Amino acid sequence: MSESIDDIIRVYQNLKGGRGVWEQHWEEIAERILPRQIGFVGERTPGEKRTQKVFDSKPMVALERFASVMDSMLTPRQTKWHNLTTTSAELNNDYEVKTWLSTVNQILYDSRYKPAANFAGQNAERWTSVGAFGTGAIFIDYDEGRGPTARGLRYRCVSLRDLFLLENHQGVIDTAYRRLYQTARQAAQRWGRDALPEAVLKDLDSPTGQDKRHEFVHVVRPRTDYWPGRMDARGRPWQSLYIHVASKKLMEEGGYTSWPYSVSRYVTAPDEIYGRSPAMSALPDIKMLNEMARTDIRAVHKLVDPPILLHDDGILGGGAMTIRMTPGALVPGGVNKSGQQLVQPFQSGARVDIAEEKMQQRRDSIDDAFLVTLFQILVETPRMTATEALIRAQEKGMLLTPTMGRQTSEALGPLIERELDLLSFHRQLPPMPQALVEAGGEYEIVYDSPMSRMQRAEELVGVQRSMEILTPFAQLDPTIYD
Repeated sequence: MSESIDDIIRVYQNLKGGRGVWEQHWEEIAERILPRQIGFVGERTPGEKRTQKVFDSKPMVALERFASVMDSMLTPRQTKWHNLTTTSAELNNDYEVKTWLSTVNQILYDSRYKPAANFAGQNAERWTSVGAFGTGAIFIDYDEGRGPTARGLRYRCVSLRDLFLLENHQGVIDTAYRRLYQTARQAAQRWGRDALPEAVLKDLDSPTGQDKRHEFVHVVRPRTDYWPGRMDARGRPWQSLYIHVASKKLMEEGGYTSWPYSVSRYVTAPDEIYGRSPAMSALPDIKMLNEMARTDIRAVHKLVDPPILLHDDGILGGGAMTIRMTPGALVPGGVNKSGQQLVQPFQSGARVDIAEEKMQQRRDSIDDAFLVTLFQILVETPRMTATEALIRAQEKGMLLTPTMGRQTSEALGPLIERELDLLSFHRQLPPMPQALVEAGGEYEIVYDSPMSRMQRAEELVGVQRSMEILTPFAQLDPTIYD
């Protein structure tokens, strides 16, 4: 390893200290739409209340729907959302090649959606992070397990709080520093007692210190001393290091044959590594909605349980009066001899209906930012014709192409390539046909998700319009269809 542990820790500390502005921003968002992720700034106590700044649940609901939209439009569980093909039209027509590609594609889906793999849950968590913070990451590895049923792909969504990223010269994320906390007992289970630093070993031998947490960092980056063909860690292009931060002790060194992270960024600004999210765009509306909701609560309280107006000396009916506000109570002295009311509620004249209208405007803006309204069009207008539905789908595909297209290239492409690499390395794929081997084994991913079909809806709309144009002419000459 050409770089010292001190240098790696120094880079790690610089990354932690250099994104303070980001973490303040993320914390502000988490406090209002994703309270369970609070903790970017300062230490939090497990189990504490985290909804003190939430007065309207609409932003949280919109975020959940955004994650559902991303999942159902890009990675739906119930359908195959990608296929494999070759770059050669001739090979695509070869029966053995087609069969092999179809088989590999099916193995991908079976491995990805095994219960032990936990892809569906971790993927939904990733889309939630993208909607809230603009960046979400999944770590993909192969679990050797202890039995044949436990072996296979394994997915884990890494919290953005503990993930620090770097880009290469092409703007592609190629380095990740992941902070992880493990107790002394967990560290011993993972690396063995003999490998533990002195501080961790001391806690391990203490009855009260075994559950004390220690900070480790997992570094994944391109290997500078890569030597193709070697069987050890240097023979893998991606370096993996586990380091105990306090003692700067290297716990484990290894490598990966492919980039193990699938990092998704919603949109990026120039000179920024981390993505920007729909929640950042809607943050002014989210803050305003919470303030309006808090004000509305106070106004409703005054209307339902208004302040009571009394005479300034508190003497009514010739003696001191105690006002009883319970239902059915008798209040002696509440009126004078003429029957005039001496105790009156304060009427503030608050217009709750106006406040509700303004709050609904903010809710609609939040729905727009999280793409919720875009996917309610077909639901709210169920009596559209097939042509109208296609045109609506085409419009939605055009609107979503800039943001959704990035997910296929930056997040889903590396995900599938990592899965194929792991399954191939562990001999889970059938032998490649000779024709494909001779052609270099090149393949490409064709996405067939609902979003991809929306983007291709223009083709079907064009066919339908062509048929509509030809229909009058076909009445004179039916052969025109030919």
